Amino acid sequence: MKNKNVKVADWGLLSYQRAWQRQEEYFSHIIASKRENRKLEHPFPTDNHLFFVTHPPVFTIGKSGKMEHLLLNEKELATKGISFYKTNRGGDITFHGPGQIVGYPLLDLDNFFTDIHRYLRSLEEVIIKTLADFGIDGARSDGETGVWLDLNTASARKICAMGVRASRWVTMHGFAFNVNTDLSYFDYIIPCGIQGKGVTSLANELKEQMNEQEVKDKLLKHFKEVFQAEIIN
Repeated sequence: MKNKNVKVADWGLLSYQRAWQRQEEYFSHIIASKRENRKLEHPFPTDNHLFFVTHPPVFTIGKSGKMEHLLLNEKELATKGISFYKTNRGGDITFHGPGQIVGYPLLDLDNFFTDIHRYLRSLEEVIIKTLADFGIDGARSDGETGVWLDLNTASARKICAMGVRASRWVTMHGFAFNVNTDLSYFDYIIPCGIQGKGVTSLANELKEQMNEQEVKDKLLKHFKEVFQAEIIN
């Protein structure tokens, strides 16, 4: 039985470590449910979740990341009040902080489609459609997961980074969408390990402070469309 209901919750401002722990708890529960289902004649529906969160300033690096892409040492991180974590997601180094909307979909892809490439492209599509609502043309870059503006020009810049983990078709981690983000933090890393391209935010592009709840509402609308899901608040 495919369950396309996605339960949505906003965790507000929460440390990266605590949010990661919470994700792991939900992730483990969904996987345990799938294991239990294999023993049952009539399997029960597995859960899907989408969590919004904002983190205090933190750099995170994925399994394929290189430490030389972090341009600060431990003492400098402490002085600037920035945390650092090595994570079990894919991708390289990125920044999370106030003004950024982080989305963590914990989905059982058996309820949708069992294709990680399609899953990542679908997350990108949610961001691209949301940007279009604000009159901004987002794009994909081959081999570079995430969403970009003015791709293939000298002013190419990233507005949304992505990195996920999946096991038994259950996903965790997700996207980091720069909305009102202080972009100066990105000067301390080589974002996503990609040199020669900049980073931007919705506020930077539109030259105004954005209503983050309005952006979340649009993200939810397009998440529902792209994943053909039912949103449960």
